[in-house]
Amino acid sequence: MKLFRKKPDFYGHLLRQAENAHEGLKALKEFTNNQCEECAIRVNDLEKKGDEERRILIEELNNTFVTPFDREDIFQLSRALDDVMDYADSAVVELEIYGIKADDHVKKKVDILIGAGSELVRSMKHLEAYPKIANDHAVKAKKYENFMEAAYRQAVSELFCGTDPIYMLKMREIYRHLSNCADRVDEAANIILSIVMKST
Repeated sequence: MKLFRKKPDFYGHLLRQAENAHEGLKALKEFTNNQCEECAIRVNDLEKKGDEERRILIEELNNTFVTPFDREDIFQLSRALDDVMDYADSAVVELEIYGIKADDHVKKKVDILIGAGSELVRSMKHLEAYPKIANDHAVKAKKYENFMEAAYRQAVSELFCGTDPIYMLKMREIYRHLSNCADRVDEAANIILSIVMKST
């Protein structure tokens, strides 16, 4: 029997969540390009993988008295990273349910998300040892939310110039999922900035 329990690696858990979310966004891009069943399954599998990583993190958080930084920040950052994959998966599911093809605006939004996800991964890699570098990448990640907001407004403006109201409503829901996904990236970046501020 082990006398001492292994110390949880919360930085590692959060990095794996960020990496999984980034992989999920790249899988989402593959789906929007092909919209094949295998691509949809890949996105859903990564969403489930992220859920499992979060479950492990929460269990360890509940069983740990001392954490490397504020436990509420750990919980909220994990939740924001998990939500990124939830919205990515929702976009896939609804594109399939509605039977519509991803347009160029959807593809542009996914590219924006991939860029933001990449910056989150870089930030998480440096958070423990080099918090100021982590801070810089978090700031870069936040900029993508502004790109998404501009892309969303342009997409909706062009969408409602069409003549098919049912299609407009369906596609707007897809746009919203992707916009919400960017919001969660922004939230994760804000939490990282708060962690860095508290630790320096």
